[in-house]
Amino acid sequence: MNIAIVILNWNGKTLLETFLPSVIKYSKEAEIYVADNASTDDSISFLNSRYPKINIIQNNENGGYAKGYNDALKFVKEDIICLLNSDVEVTEHWLKPIIDAFETEPETAIIQPKILDFNKRDHFEYAGAAGGFIDKYGYPFCRGRIFNTIEKDHGQYNDDTSIFWASGACLFIRNDVFKSLEGFDESFFAHMEEIDLCWRAKNLGFNIKYIANSMVYHVGGATLNNTNPKKTYLNFRNSLYTLTKNASGNLFSIILIRLVLDGITGMKFIFELKPKHFFAILYAHFSYYKSLKTLLIQREKNIHEIKYFNRTSIVMDYFVNKKDTYSRL
Repeated sequence: MNIAIVILNWNGKTLLETFLPSVIKYSKEAEIYVADNASTDDSISFLNSRYPKINIIQNNENGGYAKGYNDALKFVKEDIICLLNSDVEVTEHWLKPIIDAFETEPETAIIQPKILDFNKRDHFEYAGAAGGFIDKYGYPFCRGRIFNTIEKDHGQYNDDTSIFWASGACLFIRNDVFKSLEGFDESFFAHMEEIDLCWRAKNLGFNIKYIANSMVYHVGGATLNNTNPKKTYLNFRNSLYTLTKNASGNLFSIILIRLVLDGITGMKFIFELKPKHFFAILYAHFSYYKSLKTLLIQREKNIHEIKYFNRTSIVMDYFVNKKDTYSRL
């Protein structure tokens, strides 16, 4: 079973200088690709001069995470593809447990390793932690991270277990499954497209797994950090996209309750003197309603009657019942 590591890059020469060496050092089993999203810095010349053996795929435009990977992966033929953020440091022997799982578990289509914080190395990292789940209203959370509460890693998630979604920061997927799912939904541009992909895979009966013995360190927010209103906009809009496309049950009541919860979040931003984030949520909903007809057509193709949530409302659990770690849920 052969494996490809594909790093998406956009004007990220500094990140490549910092993180590519660990990937090269500890990934002898893999073919390494850098998929460049039409960078305007000297990323390509840096790669050609410093790492001439790295495979470079040059995309014609910056289509974001979703389109960037869709365009690039057309040229990748390996059985297993690792989608790896450019701000991830990998560790020794990180690939072996992943390859072993794919070889022994044909029903497993997607895998995520343990993702720790590069700058606070004994804590989980926000984007994925020890594997992701989702509540009835589309709010994502992780083992090791619920909203902005991030747990210290003291071995509490050192198990291999099925999860609902794997983080796009470091996501392994069978190439044939990625192709059968027709890749990422490019309307997402960036953020939460991996949850949509995983949900569609779940709807088709595939398993998604977290493997604890594979470990990476992620900076997070290196391209777009949490203080940027654009990230707020994309997260709220794309969460609604994902929910509408894939959720079973009474969609009208789900979206109605979600509208109320998002409104409360918007008011919270007002009280925190963050009006740009309030308007980001507002614009996210306007964009969602504009796209609703298309999303409902996609829903007819995607929908399967599976239970997609293991919590009714993570918002209630966290903010009202004060359950701020996964083990307390």
